[in-house]
Amino acid sequence: MTNVVTPEPKPAATAAPLATEQEAREVAEGAREQGWEAPSFVRELFEGNFRLDLIHPFPEPDPREVEKARPFMERLEAFLRDRVDPDLIDREGKIPADVIQGLRDMGAFGIKIPAEYGGQGLSQLMYTKAIGLVTSVDGSLTALLSAAQSIGVPTPLKLFGTPEQKKKYLPRLAKGAISAFALTEPNVGSDPAGLATHAELSEDGTHYILNGEKLWCTNGTVAELLVVMARTANKKITAFIVEMDWPGVAVTHRLHFMGLKAIENGVIRFTNVKVPKENVIWGEGKGLKLALVTLNTGRLTLPASCVAGAKRCLEIVRRWGNERVQWGQPVGKHDAVAQKIGRMAAETFAMEAISDLASLMADKGGHDIRLEAAIAKMYNTELSWRIVDDTLQVKGGRGYETTDSLRSRGERPDPVERMLRDCRINLIFEGSSEIMRLFIAREAVDTHLQVAGKLIDPKSSGGEKMQALLKSAGFYGLWYPKLWLPFKGWFGYGEFGRLAGHMRFVERSSRKLARTLFHCMVRFGPKLEKRQAVLGRLVEIGAELLAISAACARAQAMVKKNPNQTGPRELADVFSQQARLRVEEKFRAVWRNTDVATYATARHVLDDHFRWLEEGVVRLEAE
Repeated sequence: MTNVVTPEPKPAATAAPLATEQEAREVAEGAREQGWEAPSFVRELFEGNFRLDLIHPFPEPDPREVEKARPFMERLEAFLRDRVDPDLIDREGKIPADVIQGLRDMGAFGIKIPAEYGGQGLSQLMYTKAIGLVTSVDGSLTALLSAAQSIGVPTPLKLFGTPEQKKKYLPRLAKGAISAFALTEPNVGSDPAGLATHAELSEDGTHYILNGEKLWCTNGTVAELLVVMARTANKKITAFIVEMDWPGVAVTHRLHFMGLKAIENGVIRFTNVKVPKENVIWGEGKGLKLALVTLNTGRLTLPASCVAGAKRCLEIVRRWGNERVQWGQPVGKHDAVAQKIGRMAAETFAMEAISDLASLMADKGGHDIRLEAAIAKMYNTELSWRIVDDTLQVKGGRGYETTDSLRSRGERPDPVERMLRDCRINLIFEGSSEIMRLFIAREAVDTHLQVAGKLIDPKSSGGEKMQALLKSAGFYGLWYPKLWLPFKGWFGYGEFGRLAGHMRFVERSSRKLARTLFHCMVRFGPKLEKRQAVLGRLVEIGAELLAISAACARAQAMVKKNPNQTGPRELADVFSQQARLRVEEKFRAVWRNTDVATYATARHVLDDHFRWLEEGVVRLEAE
């Protein structure tokens, strides 16, 4: 049973001093995966190489895996339809105990846990499809199941656990023990350098003494097991398996949010908790790298959830667009509304292509998907937010009205208002959109830093800079001219039919992207990392190119399987036309923008130059 205590005036551990910019950079750099042992489609795009062979033909799920998952998927769908009342969950802010038990009984907490440990043993793709079904009904249930399995104890244990750890904990998790991941602290979000929670090895070397406090721990208020990140010797970050019923573990708050009203998110305090040495995962000092590797696949849940939400929105606007008549015709025939519906359908198709591609790559192996997963998370969460917002706009006042109110008036209770509240957090969960852009940008310039990093490193000696200069001359002398060659030009990719032009566009644009990234490095030098708006545009271009490629490759695979269907190509074509316009705009904005002026204005706001602009509002508190 989880310990719940009344908050004390002071936490168990005082906050660590805030890390300097250099310390934060060193912690982040030390945790990232240093090598690229397997190919990455997106990394190649950023280097000017359109490696279509990595995604075309679009990968197919293993039929055996699909058939293996079918009975579970059918049980899950029936359970969600017959036993789950999402309006009740949202209204009461609690998932009923019988719903949680029902999910336990069908094995929904062990979807990816191998069968040898009592789990379902399903593939990554089928896991995301299962979570998509859940999301189509209730977001709080998604948070419960996803936090327990995507980033909770099972995944890091599968990847890095010892045989003894797996034997001890995986069967328990497969039976429904809820787990959570505890990294965030009051002063630690995306930057872990200021981590204050610490664990000291006991004198006899048998256990660690854990102290600290964690914030925003999803599932923390109902979990039995946690993965806890804490500093150990030499300030290294280590991952521990912690049991919530151990002495010294306490939930001090259950937190409440704008959406996901039933999410079990809390503040967890650790006071002199004895953690056995054998509960370290992977090894001392490897915790942050463990978290990043875990997120390579853990992040794939959110993109799939966003696809399910977008499909629900499409269903709602399709019905409403046909039923609601204004000015003598259904609103769906009015151009202003039709533009939203058409874009929504095309983007839903592309979102699913990106999500499925990344999951299938993870299942297949042989791919480094850190960039694909990060873009899938960033891209799909941002598109889905716009889709839900457009859905509310199309439904008007009925979109803003709650389901209970709609039902009381005898109208169909489409949950648009709830979906808007629940969806917004996706742009923040598991790395905010801004952090995703920085993460992707860092990986995108990795080759350049390997080649020429010493030239811009202030710590490099004169000899190191000269060696890097010679290395750079040799590399760029061959690499850069190739970025101007036409390759397949205007006549390649004929097998894609009406989509061939889009694939040629991606090839040309990938070389332009690589050139532009190089030009930015030359122009801005070490200051490029501060030009986050510029880097963000380059990342967004890469994301659009991935989306076009995935959508076209998936459409081609679907048409090849069933030549009579034209829908996939139509959707991919419309999406690609829209995405190409965005790419061209972002290329122009790399060099023609208001970034410097806007940044200066932001500094003036923070320096109180514009306090007069805040006049005319009621001051609720003194500053």
